[in-house]
Amino acid sequence: MSRILVTGSSGLLGRHVASSLVDAGHAVLGLDVVAPPEGASWSHVTGEAGDLAVMAELAKDMDALVHIAAIPRPTGRAAVDVFRINMAAMYAAVEAARLCGVRRFVYASSFSVLGFPFFETPITPAYLPIDEAHPIGAQDVYATTKWLGEELIETMVRRGTFAAVSLRMPWIQTPQTFHTTIGQRRLHADAARDLWAYLDARDAAAAFVAAVERPLAGHARLFISAADSYMDCASADLIRAAYPDTPIRKPIDSYAALIDTSAAERQLGFVPRYSWRDYPEYET
Repeated sequence: MSRILVTGSSGLLGRHVASSLVDAGHAVLGLDVVAPPEGASWSHVTGEAGDLAVMAELAKDMDALVHIAAIPRPTGRAAVDVFRINMAAMYAAVEAARLCGVRRFVYASSFSVLGFPFFETPITPAYLPIDEAHPIGAQDVYATTKWLGEELIETMVRRGTFAAVSLRMPWIQTPQTFHTTIGQRRLHADAARDLWAYLDARDAAAAFVAAVERPLAGHARLFISAADSYMDCASADLIRAAYPDTPIRKPIDSYAALIDTSAAERQLGFVPRYSWRDYPEYET
């Protein structure tokens, strides 16, 4: 059993991660500005992840720190607030881990470091499917904070502070959220901004558990996603319509995702198990 601090533990992703870590036999302490869901199986402290004093106190004697807390998009908040809140929390998390000798750091990064989906100047993928060698292309403040978060982790890894995993994820979904949040978006061309990508929260949580438990060294920056797109038409047709000039480096069959997760499979054993096509609410 490891002792693990999870920031942002009351959110959609955080609650799945905290619960899965408990189910895997770990002792979890969650930190969030709001209370956890009713019946939560982990301990909880209400507080700000950007408060270094709070973070350093909670990180004492922890074996791992899982940092999820953040403003999750650049819309609906002033850009200055997104930057200030996300970067303050990021700094407090890595510095608390350093001060307290936490040896494993796991970060909820985003596939938005590529520039999708919040770009202002139109972009196209350099190639498909996307993998870890793809150029970074952040334009908006949210994506920039995610990229800078990875870079801040990298500085600590260079110093030998901890080993780390940054998980680059697309839109997190559950059977309860999918049709409400994605249903209408599939009808519009803007869906191409997402690369039609999503990730079931349970698969995301499994990746976080593996990122805590696997004996990794250095800093692994890994893409994870569902195995399929969120569209009900062939991926090749989607690419021809939206990104006709983009080189295809690996076969993308049927409804396959445009994000290559083979590195996460090699390093974490990550294999997505859930698809929106199996959600009870799915209607043909």
